[in-house]
Amino acid sequence: MKIKAVIWQEGDLWCGSVPALPGCHTWGESYEQLLEMLKDAVEGWLDVASEQEQLETEKQIVELSL
Repeated sequence: MKIKAVIWQEGDLWCGSVPALPGCHTWGESYEQLLEMLKDAVEGWLDVASEQEQLETEKQIVELSL
């Protein structure tokens, strides 16, 4: 799966956000650590989203293999 993230540096920290996943943000002390943290944040976001039991009746979760 490929997903786009916006990354930037604030002082000594690297920050990242995934626009396609609301609330999916993280940071790291180095660029490499940020990339690891982004991967963990995306996986965690997707795990939580797939476990939510209550969805609006007109919405559904589907799993795609890419």
